[in-house]
Amino acid sequence: MLSSYAVAADDKAAENDLFIDPYVDIRYRLETVDQDGLPRDATASTVRVKAGFETDEWQGFSLKVEGEAIANVGAEKFNDTLNGKTQFPVVADPEDIALNQAYVRWRHDNTVDLRAGRQVINFDNQRWVGSVGWRQNDQTFDAVVGTVNSPGGPSVTYGYSWRTNRIFGPDSPRGTFRDNDMHFVRAGYNVPVAGNVTAYAYLFDVPDAPGASSQTFGVRLSGKQGLGGAKLLYAAEYARQSDYGNNPARFGHDYLLLEPGIAAGPVTVKFGYEKLEGDGVTALRTPFATLHAFNGWADKFLSTPANGLRDIYGDVTLKPASPKWLKGTVFRAVYHDFKSTRGDLNYGQEWDFLIARKVGKHVSLSLKYADYDSDGFATDTQKFWFTTQLKF
Repeated sequence: MLSSYAVAADDKAAENDLFIDPYVDIRYRLETVDQDGLPRDATASTVRVKAGFETDEWQGFSLKVEGEAIANVGAEKFNDTLNGKTQFPVVADPEDIALNQAYVRWRHDNTVDLRAGRQVINFDNQRWVGSVGWRQNDQTFDAVVGTVNSPGGPSVTYGYSWRTNRIFGPDSPRGTFRDNDMHFVRAGYNVPVAGNVTAYAYLFDVPDAPGASSQTFGVRLSGKQGLGGAKLLYAAEYARQSDYGNNPARFGHDYLLLEPGIAAGPVTVKFGYEKLEGDGVTALRTPFATLHAFNGWADKFLSTPANGLRDIYGDVTLKPASPKWLKGTVFRAVYHDFKSTRGDLNYGQEWDFLIARKVGKHVSLSLKYADYDSDGFATDTQKFWFTTQLKF
């Protein structure tokens, strides 16, 4: 029989025992760009290493710290936005060593989740706020973000950020936006049958980039319904954006997304209509989004043209279950047709293709290709990526 002293000592040791879970994420990428109008094609061979640790919870508190290093492998035949090699197309992956994330988290009974410090923020489909995880350097925010969940009821999130650490890295004049006054307000509710409804308000005052200052109010619906042996998929979103803070312009622009789809067996098909309004002088902007995920992988529309953008697209994904050697492989093809919202101007078309596969628990591979055919906006561009990633 254990003494009361021994039991008390064991309880105290268990209470003070803080486990640390280290991790490493290594990603190599080869990216090539053939862009009309520039004398040289780009070839970027880069590796990114993220390493850090998370602690287990103690009294609801935990800690995460993550460092990041990006390095070129071989010749530097691309414009990384800092090296001055403007004869090449841009591949925005400059070399970098930085503190990527460092935050304290507190959770209580799965109803309250509070994070304070440098962190990744991804809301919904990342159309307005995201981490730009596609690029080698993440976009992170120095922020406080809190969420309150009501079991079976609404979820409410409020966040405040004073600094944005952008993908261009701390050595770039565009790499850090300081002294921001950014508010994130969101409320979500899972409506029976209809799906998940989210209302949001994003109020951004950005002194280092006044043109990025705006206030956006919107609502999003997404869900799926059984349809015999298939599933009906749908997403719809509307937002209104206007000037805010120190933005010298005066404007009001609409955003609209309609995306129906169907999933049957290994095939998912989606059709989309997305509108980002412009008036010929200003246009709706989403500078803190994960932009690569929208309007084509060739990244020709990272900034909305002054005459706005209308993107009609079709997206087909195949995840075969057989033969056995193909199981776990993803095939995807996307087609975009781009026009303006003002003046009905033709911009161009784009085809995007992806093959991705996980190999075991720790390795993933992907091949990706984008072909933008200009019809008067920007120039013809072809991009190719080979990526392999190891996570431990």
